[in-house]
Amino acid sequence: MTEPSSASRMPEIRVPGLLTLGGLLAGLAAGALFKGSAPLRDILVLAEPLGDLWLRALKMTILPLVAGLLFTGIVETAAAAQAGAMARRTLGLIVGVLAASACLGGLLMPLLLRLFPAPALDLAGHGEAPEANLPGLGDFLGSLVPSNVLGAAAEDAMLPVIVFIALFALASTRLAEEPRRQLALLFEGLAGAMIVVIGWVLKLAPLGVFALGLSLAARTGAAAIGTLGHYILLVAALGAVFLLTAYPLAVLVGRRHLGTFARAVLPAQVVAVSTQSSLASLPAMLAAARALRVPATAAEFALPLAVTLFRATGPAMNVGVAVYAAQLAGYELSASAIAAGVLVAFVTTFGTVSLPGTVSFIASTGPIAAAMGAPLWPLGILVAVEMLPDIMRTLGNVTMDVAVTTAVAGEEKDENDAAPDAPTVH
Repeated sequence: MTEPSSASRMPEIRVPGLLTLGGLLAGLAAGALFKGSAPLRDILVLAEPLGDLWLRALKMTILPLVAGLLFTGIVETAAAAQAGAMARRTLGLIVGVLAASACLGGLLMPLLLRLFPAPALDLAGHGEAPEANLPGLGDFLGSLVPSNVLGAAAEDAMLPVIVFIALFALASTRLAEEPRRQLALLFEGLAGAMIVVIGWVLKLAPLGVFALGLSLAARTGAAAIGTLGHYILLVAALGAVFLLTAYPLAVLVGRRHLGTFARAVLPAQVVAVSTQSSLASLPAMLAAARALRVPATAAEFALPLAVTLFRATGPAMNVGVAVYAAQLAGYELSASAIAAGVLVAFVTTFGTVSLPGTVSFIASTGPIAAAMGAPLWPLGILVAVEMLPDIMRTLGNVTMDVAVTTAVAGEEKDENDAAPDAPTVH
């Protein structure tokens, strides 16, 4: 019997999504309506420290949560790669798609922001944005390896810490079974405990985002509401662009007609939109694979593996969120800062699959923003509207899962066709 993945053993938490969104909207409305009034100034004396306290509680969980999830994710990915040729083909496609997703986010979101600039906000009081820092390629490469990993963690230098954790996880796969298992259990326990803590923090999200939204709207007025709408549209558009790449993958590598693939995957997409869960969409994805005449051996192996290890839109949309958050805070990102974010988005995506959308949002975008050198406070506001872009995330993930499974079957068929015929025995 195959041992269940660590994701299936993680504690379940409930995030008050609608209450959080309602808290944000109430804070924005109150701040915009009473902007400049004396009562609001008195309320802000309490609201601003309250919002900052909630944000700090959220931030303190990011590094240990990412450490635990990334370690277990890499170990499980390495274990899956040993399951045979089909597993290696599937993982190879998954890694390639995730790398493309991260690069797309780093290239496309800055372009979208230039074409459709975010509404200007007066953020006096959140601190002035620093002058643009333009490190060279040598500085970027030097930042990848920490001279002191504990010092890097203390300074919130997320990129070298993540590189260290990834190397540590890969090294652990070379150990004997007993110490390898003990390390895996240690990091699985760390991740599980942090998920519980972040669940406690997120239960206070309606109050925290109300305070943050009130403070933001008190300075910017109704423009803050327009900015959030702009953010949702751009991040969803980024996910939609990547979703569309699933179709040529199924056509060119999976050898399926475009219309055939589109018709087969449509029911799974409907389930994805209604449930916002890739796991709940798995039966519909298996039905799509049957409609595409994918061999049962390929579909029943590749699809569960993809659901377990794969969030195709994650890197693209997470980089997009971090770039937008930096823009919202007035930070100018250099090319090397965006490259650092792209690298972190690619690596950390292996550790955040099968988490609730809000927890995954914090675990994924926090390290990316930190690696870019951007502040994390915008994420405390953007998390409240994550339930809306998350529809596009799930839709893109389900579509790409079916496309990758179709492509794996296409590659397997090419290999079988290319194999020499066995000699005839007379």
